[in-house]
Amino acid sequence: MTRQHDGNRRSASFLVMLLRRGTPALATATTGLTDEIGDPTPVRALQRISRMAGPVDERQRDGLLLRAARYVVLVPLVYRLLVVPVTFASYAVKHGSAGLASVAIVAVCSVALSAFGLFWMMRRAPFRSDLAGRLLLVDLVATLTFELFIGATVSPAVFHDAVGVADKHLLGSVALLTLAVGIPSGIGLAVLSLPVRLLSDLLNHGTFDFEQAASLYPTLFGVLFTAVGALVLLGLGIRLALAYGIRNGRLAERARQHRMLHDTVLQTLEAIALGGPGDSDQRLVEVQRLARAQAIELRQTIETAAAQRAEEGARPLGEKLAALAAEMARDGLRAQLVIAELDNDTLSEVRQIAIRDAVREAMRNTMKHAETDKVVVRVEERNGGIAVITRDHGTGFSPQDRPAGFGISESITARLSEVGGTSLVESSPGSGTRVTLWVPL
Repeated sequence: MTRQHDGNRRSASFLVMLLRRGTPALATATTGLTDEIGDPTPVRALQRISRMAGPVDERQRDGLLLRAARYVVLVPLVYRLLVVPVTFASYAVKHGSAGLASVAIVAVCSVALSAFGLFWMMRRAPFRSDLAGRLLLVDLVATLTFELFIGATVSPAVFHDAVGVADKHLLGSVALLTLAVGIPSGIGLAVLSLPVRLLSDLLNHGTFDFEQAASLYPTLFGVLFTAVGALVLLGLGIRLALAYGIRNGRLAERARQHRMLHDTVLQTLEAIALGGPGDSDQRLVEVQRLARAQAIELRQTIETAAAQRAEEGARPLGEKLAALAAEMARDGLRAQLVIAELDNDTLSEVRQIAIRDAVREAMRNTMKHAETDKVVVRVEERNGGIAVITRDHGTGFSPQDRPAGFGISESITARLSEVGGTSLVESSPGSGTRVTLWVPL
């Protein structure tokens, strides 16, 4: 019972956590993703948003998302880095040397803080949240100090324009805290800026100018609204993208499993169903041989898939196709390989595997339908890629009379399209079949 209570306590709405904690809450975006979030079926916008803003597990944090989330705060830092110097230049043009030294000190310190923040965020060293908290505290103190320093050092005649430079830094700081720590911190700084501005007025001309101090609030609320909107759109967008990615990944894995079953188990069952010459005892021996070979292949696929991929990854494309030809020869299809001189490093391993598996399906189609035991496989460079052409002189078929089945559409076409390649099947009755596979380098 205690464990269940703790689990409930740790579960919270993603949207609420995002608004309360800022971008660090993005690290929990990978949890609580249901199939409904990534379901492409059209639903009402509020219903979709409520699904994306659903509960997440606070204890589960994705390190990659946590590191990537920090880059969001670069936006207010860049804003200060660009806007503060422009505002200072405008002040200098308008007022000349009056109060220029004090305003210049604020502008230089603001630019230095923003530049250091950019450098610290972009450095390659591991991100430390405790140090980030100290830097945010230093930035907060500097933001409030700039307002008071301007009030204490410039003349009343130029005060309002001079404090505008510090205000630009303040606006960036409100956005920075909202994104980095959450809405409560951003609102807290916005509220705190009012008494600080009133104190700056008192230091400058001995009175409180409440109307002038409050005039910055529409802009502050605009910055808060923009930062919150960016935070919500970013968080919900990441949740939706993750849900779609997981859904598409499952579909891709399911398609891969279907292809594997089609190219192994289904092929064996079809070979058994087709039968062959000889008496019943010979056919029984052949069925047992096929079943035994298929059982071994399935076991190897299940138990040593990763090891096989690593081993095959060390082979160039030519050796992969040679091994495939030897495999087909054991089943009665003689393949003649014609391979041009290729640079083995130019074709990625993923594309080599796609080519090999598509060629295997084309050769198995020859075994099943072409009524021939010979096929020619030619490999060459063509149009900025690698082309593999399989050619047989079997019975052929009419593409109009024979719609593409799973073998052509999934085991050949889909495999190549997943790696940016194309396939072309050409055939006519009595003239054999040619399958051209192409993948880019």
